[in-house]
Amino acid sequence: MNICRELAIVAGLVFTTSATGFSQQKAAVPKNWQLLSYGTDSVYGVGAEKAYSELLKGKKGKTVIVAVIDSGIDTTHEDLRDILWRNPKEIPGNHIDDDGNGYVDDVYGWNFLGAKDGGTVKEDSDEATREYYRLRRQYGNPDSALEKDSKEFVYWTRLKDRIQKPSSQAKTDYKMMLKVQENLLKCESILAEHLKTNDFTMEQLDTLRSADQDVMLARSFALRLLNSTGEEGTTYQALKTDLGEYVKDLKRKAEFTGSEPNDKRATIVGDNLNDINDRYYGNNDVQGQFAFHGTHVAGIIGAIRGNGLGIDGIADNVRIMAVKVVPEGDERDKDVALGIRYAVDNGAQIINMSFGKGFSPQKEWVDEAIRYAQEKGVLLVHAAGNDGANNDEVENYPKDTFNDGKEADNLLTVGASGNGRSGSKIAGFSNYGKKEVDVFAPGVQIYSTVPGGNKYGSASGTSMAAPVVAGVAALVLSYNPDLSARQLKQILEKSATPLPDGNMVNKPGAKDEQVAFSELSRSGGVVNVYEALKLAAKTKGENAKKNKVKMQSLTKD
Repeated sequence: MNICRELAIVAGLVFTTSATGFSQQKAAVPKNWQLLSYGTDSVYGVGAEKAYSELLKGKKGKTVIVAVIDSGIDTTHEDLRDILWRNPKEIPGNHIDDDGNGYVDDVYGWNFLGAKDGGTVKEDSDEATREYYRLRRQYGNPDSALEKDSKEFVYWTRLKDRIQKPSSQAKTDYKMMLKVQENLLKCESILAEHLKTNDFTMEQLDTLRSADQDVMLARSFALRLLNSTGEEGTTYQALKTDLGEYVKDLKRKAEFTGSEPNDKRATIVGDNLNDINDRYYGNNDVQGQFAFHGTHVAGIIGAIRGNGLGIDGIADNVRIMAVKVVPEGDERDKDVALGIRYAVDNGAQIINMSFGKGFSPQKEWVDEAIRYAQEKGVLLVHAAGNDGANNDEVENYPKDTFNDGKEADNLLTVGASGNGRSGSKIAGFSNYGKKEVDVFAPGVQIYSTVPGGNKYGSASGTSMAAPVVAGVAALVLSYNPDLSARQLKQILEKSATPLPDGNMVNKPGAKDEQVAFSELSRSGGVVNVYEALKLAAKTKGENAKKNKVKMQSLTKD
């Protein structure tokens, strides 16, 4: 989740906070709430379970390949390993490019952050920093070298605003959040000893009573931080992890010194970053060192249904292709463009892209890859971002508008909605936009697969909302394989449903401001697979003729 906004509210708290509790009167939210329906479960889910029981019972769909362009996937996870895509033309471990696609032993996919020696990029700088120093190198002093009315000067000014001005504030925030982190760890020590566990929820703490004043003070402080997320069911360990990531990010910003960071990506990977045709780099380690994000995303889409383990994904007949391009930091445009092309060339019908950034210096490369996916009939699903910002007014890449002004008809941008039972209806961190965001989907406290020993955990973000939509798209396509990517996008938008209990919501990124939910996206609704399947059943697929020819060809062979 984007914990910055929530914790900023309580950052000034000290360990001597009063012991006031936070009573939680509402019923607990089911861990699989994103699969459920408002009518039967009182949560803003996508209606997947209802669809399976009423519309799909006794039916069998066709397998859909979904590429997850992300940070990597745990290929050994019990709830994922049997639904992972496996390259049918590649012989594992023989160190030969059996299928001749330029990528050796790409059994599960490809790692565009990989080194020839088997290593991988874990951390990279943000794109704004890279661009800031690129222009500094190019012009020496861009303030005097660039024409004040040029587009490049406007671009430079935007970079300065992103890099220079936040530095002093980041130093202040970093010191403050270090204190919060220190106090939280003190609370953990006290509460863990009392509760005999190092993890706990708001509900557990709310019922805690003790004559020990230190225990009650620790309880109060932890409750305030947990409550500030607005997400019922958040565990202490999840909060601790998110806080740690936020503090690390603040530290990076606070340490801005005016010197250019080392380009770890170029050093480790060894390709020419300025040449899009230098494409056969990386390795086949699709898990690498930082696979939490991608593993969580993959489980949301298609974790094995009905096996009694962990969770059920949305789609019941998918194969997940792993394409690793996202480090801790901003992804490179070259890796994104080649990742999309790799997925398309290897049969992906849907591509999930739970990443984004505010600057895209090689946008034309990504545009060309999106166009390529459009020509091949592949749907792209992209996260809107977690800054509580209006994407109609701020940049968020990749986007569906090309440099020539034309728009892709195969890219869906997704905002994050809440469960409707606790916290805000719309995630306070979610980006939005009447023009730039297409639909909303569940993105708060989504329980899914995580790497390292068949584990599971919750995470929040538009990064979680996007794979909900990718899973919905895969499910609809599985039972309606003649639909084109353009039709699939239109169906998901047209079948998106308004909030069932009122249209007014808290505006993301704003305090105490109400706005009509219908104004936050093009569709004005939350994606709904039950309604999408009904609409798809009435739609004549544009790929019917192509699929018929393909089947005839396979029959002859």
